[in-house]
Amino acid sequence: MGLFDKIKNEFIDIIEWVDNTNDTIVWKFPRYQNEIKMGAQLTVRESQVAVFMNEGKIADVFAPGRYELQTQNMPILTTLRGWKYGFNSPFKVDVFYVSTKQFIDQKWGTKNPITLSDPRFGFIELRAFGTYAFRVNDAGKFIKEIAGTNESFSTEEVAEQLRSMIVTKFSDAAGEGNIPVEKFAANLEELSQLGKDKLNTDFTEYGLNITKFLVENVSMPEDLKKEIFNYSRLNAIDMNKLAQFNTANAIGDAAKNQGLGGAGVGMGVGFGMGNMMTNMFNQTGMTNAGGNATPPPPPTTQFHVVVNGAQAGPFAIQQLQAMVAAGQLTTATLVWKAGMANWAAAETQVELQALFAAVPPPPPPVPPSV
Repeated sequence: MGLFDKIKNEFIDIIEWVDNTNDTIVWKFPRYQNEIKMGAQLTVRESQVAVFMNEGKIADVFAPGRYELQTQNMPILTTLRGWKYGFNSPFKVDVFYVSTKQFIDQKWGTKNPITLSDPRFGFIELRAFGTYAFRVNDAGKFIKEIAGTNESFSTEEVAEQLRSMIVTKFSDAAGEGNIPVEKFAANLEELSQLGKDKLNTDFTEYGLNITKFLVENVSMPEDLKKEIFNYSRLNAIDMNKLAQFNTANAIGDAAKNQGLGGAGVGMGVGFGMGNMMTNMFNQTGMTNAGGNATPPPPPTTQFHVVVNGAQAGPFAIQQLQAMVAAGQLTTATLVWKAGMANWAAAETQVELQALFAAVPPPPPPVPPSV
């Protein structure tokens, strides 16, 4: 090496970083054994921060701009070096450039299922994945907490550290977000915002800011999907209407059933179910054409009836009239209603006497054919 090259390499006059990559976060200026000359030109471009480190301690931090290095614009380094009255000799210091641009399209995902507790479905396992973007908003803190003294530090290196933190914080956000598990897929935007807020609460400690956090998909086991699907359908059904529909179907089946003590009992059970359905309609209220619920009708007298030795009912007057016409209720049939001390014959009850008077006589016999 010639004398000119030796003298040239003794001092550094220009400090700058031209970043030709898309993934470098921290880059150390290659000083090697050279010393920085007092009065050297420091250039910090937009989306960059320069951090001076003296003997492992963070000194001065320079925002974007052009600087002529003097003790006046290096107050912390001046204090550390003891330059109380100015210093014009070359000095040694480590210079780290930190990129503050936004690093986008970073991937995250759950390698293993995360476990959440749901009050309806118990412990459930979910998988999720998406993308995020971040930037460094405190260069000194980021170097101290994450990058250390590495000569360069890329997004791939920080990604491994961030992913595990992201999964943990996303699990917390999903558990504390009060979003029903069956609505996760329909509320990805809300989940994303919850995750971003949760992450930034802790990431500020590392000098980082999550600028965007997206949950692109949440998946769960197939058996849990089916359970949630059935639960959602059941929750959407009007249970009163479902009960009325099932009761209406059961009336026909019960009336046809001859194995419960004969046709009389089958008809009695059928009437009983019909009465239950009538009560449900009265309780829920019907809706008129104008969309207003009509008030329920006034309560009517109802009787329990002994049919083929078995108690049935209670039945409304209209039902009892049908039983009279079918021969299931006679004047001697035992009946009981609320307020009666004991069972009594139907003919003794004022409310029922009119039913027997309205029964037509049996039809005349058909004359024999000639």
